[in-house]
Amino acid sequence: MYSLWDRVKSGIYEVVKSRVFVAVIIFCVLSAILLQRVFYLQIVKGQSFADEYKLQIQKTKEIQGTRGKIYDRNGNLLAYNELAYSVTIEDNWEDSADKNKEINKVINTVIDIVESNGDTVINNFGVILDGDGNYKFVAENDTQRLRFIADVYGKKTIDELSDKQKSSTAQDIIDYLCTDKLYGYGINEKKMDKEAVLKLVNIRYAISLNSFQKFIATTIAEDVSDETVAVIMENLDSLQGIDIEEESLRRYTDSKCFASVIGYTGQISQEDYDALSKKEQEEYSKQDTVGKAGLEKTLDKQLQGKKGQVKLYVNSVGKVIETVKGKDPEAGNDVYLTLNANLQKAAYHIIEQELAGILLSKIQNTLDFDRTKVEDGSDVIIPIGDVYNTFISNDILDMSHFGEEDAGTTEKEVAAIFGSRKEEVLSSLTSALTDPDERAYKDMSKEMQAYMTYIVSEILTNTTGVIMSDAIDTNDSTYKAWKDDETINVYTYLNYAISKNWVDTSKLKEFVKDGKYSDAGELYQGMVKYIIDYVESNSGFDKLIYKYMIKSGAVTGRQICLMLYEQKILEYDEAQYNGLLSGSVGAYDFLRGKIQDLTITPGQLALEPCTGSIVMTDTNSGQVLACVSYPGYDNNRLANAMDSDYYNKLLTDQSRPFYNNATQEKTAPGSTYKPLVAVAGLTEGVINTDSYITCHGIYEKIQPSPKCWIYPQAHGTLNVEGGIENSCNSFFYEVGYRLGLKEGGLSQVASDNNEGSATNSYYSSDLGLDKLKKYAEAFGLNETSGLEIDESSPQISDEDSVRSAIGQGRNNYTTSQLAKYITAVANKGTVYDLTLLNKVTSVDGKTIKEYEPKVKNKLSDVTASTWNAVHNGMRAVIVNHSATFSDLNTSSLKLSGKTGTAQQSTTHPDHGLFVGFAPSDSPEVAFAIRIANGYSSTFASEVGRDVMKYYYEIVPEDEIITGEAATIGSSATGGD
Repeated sequence: MYSLWDRVKSGIYEVVKSRVFVAVIIFCVLSAILLQRVFYLQIVKGQSFADEYKLQIQKTKEIQGTRGKIYDRNGNLLAYNELAYSVTIEDNWEDSADKNKEINKVINTVIDIVESNGDTVINNFGVILDGDGNYKFVAENDTQRLRFIADVYGKKTIDELSDKQKSSTAQDIIDYLCTDKLYGYGINEKKMDKEAVLKLVNIRYAISLNSFQKFIATTIAEDVSDETVAVIMENLDSLQGIDIEEESLRRYTDSKCFASVIGYTGQISQEDYDALSKKEQEEYSKQDTVGKAGLEKTLDKQLQGKKGQVKLYVNSVGKVIETVKGKDPEAGNDVYLTLNANLQKAAYHIIEQELAGILLSKIQNTLDFDRTKVEDGSDVIIPIGDVYNTFISNDILDMSHFGEEDAGTTEKEVAAIFGSRKEEVLSSLTSALTDPDERAYKDMSKEMQAYMTYIVSEILTNTTGVIMSDAIDTNDSTYKAWKDDETINVYTYLNYAISKNWVDTSKLKEFVKDGKYSDAGELYQGMVKYIIDYVESNSGFDKLIYKYMIKSGAVTGRQICLMLYEQKILEYDEAQYNGLLSGSVGAYDFLRGKIQDLTITPGQLALEPCTGSIVMTDTNSGQVLACVSYPGYDNNRLANAMDSDYYNKLLTDQSRPFYNNATQEKTAPGSTYKPLVAVAGLTEGVINTDSYITCHGIYEKIQPSPKCWIYPQAHGTLNVEGGIENSCNSFFYEVGYRLGLKEGGLSQVASDNNEGSATNSYYSSDLGLDKLKKYAEAFGLNETSGLEIDESSPQISDEDSVRSAIGQGRNNYTTSQLAKYITAVANKGTVYDLTLLNKVTSVDGKTIKEYEPKVKNKLSDVTASTWNAVHNGMRAVIVNHSATFSDLNTSSLKLSGKTGTAQQSTTHPDHGLFVGFAPSDSPEVAFAIRIANGYSSTFASEVGRDVMKYYYEIVPEDEIITGEAATIGSSATGGD
């Protein structure tokens, strides 16, 4: 029998021999190792690893290719790219209760750094501050406004918005973004001024657009100085998410001269993206920079490069940990335009000089002028009071700064005078609004009438919708008594509007006690409170008060001029400032001097005239050599990250710099239309080159009888060449009349008298209009010119063939459309689609595409004798009738042309036009010029003369581009 010890040894031996034992030993060893490793990681290195823990996620970031350059026809650079430093931010904060507070603190610190070094943060949010310090939408129309609101609320389409969201004001949007519990930015509006709030919202909203791609940095300040870069870099440790990056920014040379054609770039909007086809959407992302206007927009696909890619590894909060190089982006193609850059710039400055010259000839040293008393637009003058006033009305001076602590002495002086006057005005308004026996509108002073019109039309109806225009019965006798007869007072009208339910009472609730009213009288009292409350802080109403203070002399021209220095609109000149202060320099002469040397430009003043345009073409191809719209704007401030304040200034500027006067402004062509009518008359056989028509000064074959421009004199008997040369209205009235004669009518012309006794029964205006339309269409005036930028549609006259034959009636064309037509006149019948595009090349200079001339039509039925007669008449305009061209006529260049004047109204100056071509015997170039409200075609023809002198180098450039107002000729046009 085994002993106990033997049994134990035997048992141990059996266990060791078994596989279970081996497994247990291995398990124990591995467990010991694991426990040791866990102890090391959790206890020894636990905190360190917790701090450095990274959940790595791979992302792909697209990189846009460098945008292609834009050149003129001679290789002069017009648009290019430039590397600049930008301050960026990545949203790499972990979600926590304090996240908003931490982000806002960093952003405010960066704003302070950027602005302390003279740089600015981005300002491209859809809300800005208006002159009253209130938030307002930047959007130009309801569709754009609703699209922006939809973006803010995270809706894909406008239709997804609730009615409440659709009616959101700009203040509502700011409140939502600042305070919404789920999507708000945690901004305390009570502790910050509105300007600071808006800057912070601008940046936070830009960051939010990348919320699903936090690894994409958001630019918060562009093109910053080296000083800003240095301070940011020194403080990176305390500025979480902030970095300095090099970015490619779009730049434009001579921006004001080319902006209306080239346009600008910017980040693609949701609206832009939605407008793309599904295939195009695959090529674009919502972070892309695209063309937003002009040729930048038209040629976006050509200018866009091919995207590259980099692979990024980001951690759990989106911070980039590692970047792996991927596919390099490719640069976009370069585009060459047909424009001659030097010609474009010269034409722009020539127009500006001419406009300044016209203004100086019309400005008179009187504070006020009643233009309703003149019988003709040519008699309208510009009182110096209007010049003083435009500095306030067109926001050249910032009237909100007059009362600030850092305002100048004169600013504070004016603010005090204004404050007193405004109290008086508000008192008078309250009295007028609450007195049922107040005088009727027509018996009020002009000033009170202006206030009442502003309150009823601008505030209550157009702006706030308190009076619902759609609800008004325009045939109502009381409404007519207010609107047309002006025989009732404002108290009567507004109370009547309430009684007829024309008033949206919901907008007056907070001005009625407890939001309730028992009768119409209480509601009207609420309306009066609403009006007074509104005008107390309305800049438009303040401008109206200033207008009448200037008219009365309460605010003087001297004060206006001094404030131009105090607000640094003019560079400080001690002698002139002190001269104005002491009275030794008069405001009238001072401002005339500033207009003379173009320190103050017509575009700034926005007085009539302040705009002009020219389109000049190659007659043998339709290529556009110059397409100028004055005034222009600085598209550098809109490209990249848009300056919303500047954008809004352009929208509200009274000279409408955003409006392309060459392609969008339409007026009647006036007598520039007569060459077309001559072609129609000769080709239709209603006249021939030997036909003579007698001008009696008045044309009596239709009633009421139109007059020739020379009336009460008369031109006598003229043929078609003489009709064009003298721009005789009566000659072309008769052509328009004859075009409307039915079969058999022409045979009666020889026996006709001045009253048309023999032909009246044959006359049909509609028949004449049809024939005029036929030739207008043949010359391409039934469609846009072909230019690759936005253009207004033309309008061929559909009333009164007699008046339509002198370019009146309902004829309305852009400068570009007239250029297209006159190009066909110059080359004797080939109608080209105009083009701004020459060729597209790759980045290494290889031609990818050349744009060929596009012939739209050929007037093959027009005889050589007809073209010769028209050309001879246009040549005679230059040679025989105008001192304007005397020096040009002694040169080697032969110019042909036709002036035109289009009347707008008797209270506004006429539009001046001039079309022409050169050289006369073998045309190379053609052009059309318009100066809206330019008084006379003489001034437009002076622009044409100087442009031809420049282009053909008749005189040295510095004799043409002087940098000063032009010395203009007499406004007697020689007719039209």
